[in-house]
Amino acid sequence: MGRVILGSRKGKSLIFTAKTRLRKGAVKLRATDYLERHGYIKGLIKKIEHEPARGAPLCEVVFHDPYRYKLQKQTWVAVEGAHTGQFVYCGAKAQLSIGNVLPLAKMPEGTIISMCEEKAMDRGKIARASGTSCMVVGHSDDMKKTRIRLPSGSRKTVPSSCRAVVGIVAGGGRMDKPVLKAGNNFHKFRVKRNCWPKVRGSAKNPVEHPHGGGNHQHVGHPTTLARSSSAGQKVGLIAARRTGLLKGGAGKYKK
Repeated sequence: MGRVILGSRKGKSLIFTAKTRLRKGAVKLRATDYLERHGYIKGLIKKIEHEPARGAPLCEVVFHDPYRYKLQKQTWVAVEGAHTGQFVYCGAKAQLSIGNVLPLAKMPEGTIISMCEEKAMDRGKIARASGTSCMVVGHSDDMKKTRIRLPSGSRKTVPSSCRAVVGIVAGGGRMDKPVLKAGNNFHKFRVKRNCWPKVRGSAKNPVEHPHGGGNHQHVGHPTTLARSSSAGQKVGLIAARRTGLLKGGAGKYKK
């Protein structure tokens, strides 16, 4: 009987959960209302700020509440070119310009977007990381479905009533700077979650990992594994359809 392996502990234990103490708040688009569906509403970018553990900068956008005498504050992911004091417009009749929020049906093909909704009114789920963006590839003839290209390069069909911010997420090129030393990684992951440093399985003892042990550091058996394996065995290439490098026929795997 071995120990419970690290991968199994991560699902159960609270010491591996994301750290939320320094978060600024939920990052969402405005909740859809009558004004957005049939017209537009004006907002003002009050400040652009850094959130610990997030690569992309955030912006605080303030709207007048359409029904009561008060302000509504929303936190969005900032797009490149957005600045404090900028007016942004949300709605079906808003103009196609950087920082505005429109339904996909109102955007021409080739529009670069970010913080795109996956389902109508879910307030932005796709392309929220720094430097990422989607692209509107095409619309169906009845204008009910829109095909978008995701940051990974794959394509996805979503309802045309889904909204998105026009522009590319700010903070791009973050990974171009070399980390240089372990201390930088230590601080990077300290505010994210307990997932660093990662010890290789073959460097562990047999009691701690299926790849552990042996007089030299070697796995000793194929690393591919069945989907039906027990939780303590599930390390390596789980239910892999194929392994190794993708060689030749590049168009075959690109959906």
